[in-house]
Formats: sequence, C-alpha cells, structure tokens
Amino acid sequence: MPQTQPFDMLDGIAVFRVGRRASLDEAIGAVTLAISEARERGLRKLMVDASAIGDFQPPGVGARHYLARQWSMAAGGVVQLAVVVRPEMIDPQKFGVMVAANFGASANVFADPAEAVAWLRTQP
Repeated sequence: MPQTQPFDMLDGIAVFRVGRRASLDEAIGAVTLAISEARERGLRKLMVDASAIGDFQPPGVGARHYLARQWSMAAGGVVQLAVVVRPEMIDPQKFGVMVAANFGASANVFADPAEAVAWLRTQP
C-alpha cells in the first residue's frame, strides 16, 4: 500500500495530521487509510490530529456512526486510536467512542494533543 502521508513518531506513538482543507468525507477517507497503513506497518498507537480542519459543522449522529465504524474496521482491534479535534467537534456523550467500542476498537477523542498522548500511553 502506498504511504498516505508520513507519520511523525512521538515516543512510539504514530501521529497523522489531517490537511487543513479536507472536507468531512476526505478526512474520513484519509484517516481510514492512515489507520490501515499504521496497522500494516505494525504501529499499535496512533494519534490523528484533525484539529486544523474546520470548514464544516460538527458531524451528526449518522456521520459519527459511519466514521467510527470505518475506523474501527481499519484498526482491526490492533491499532489504538486517539483523535484530536476542535472542542466544538466533540460530542458531549462521545457517541463515536461508544460506537468504536461496540465494533471492538480502542479509541478516544480529545481537544488537547497532550491528553491524547497521555491516554495512548496508558493503553496496553
């Protein structure tokens, strides 16, 4: 599989940054590819920084379910995922995180990259 974008590495954690001009669909696709690539490369911890994008409204329930399912399937129970977004993009009940767990993924969402890294470091 061709590399989607180089990962930055931070103490064993792969970091993938979503481009600023990405639409929601483009972002979902780019993250799905990054997760698949991380899995193929044997990287178990991935932080996705999507905090720079912001040309769309927060995703609705259907979009959150779709992206959580896609990313969970790409992770295959192997890649642990921390997603960093702007605070207004985080659902107060973390619906996407619950969906991901239902599909067997270890995932969480954060507004602060340091909190995302700290969470990933606590994961086995």
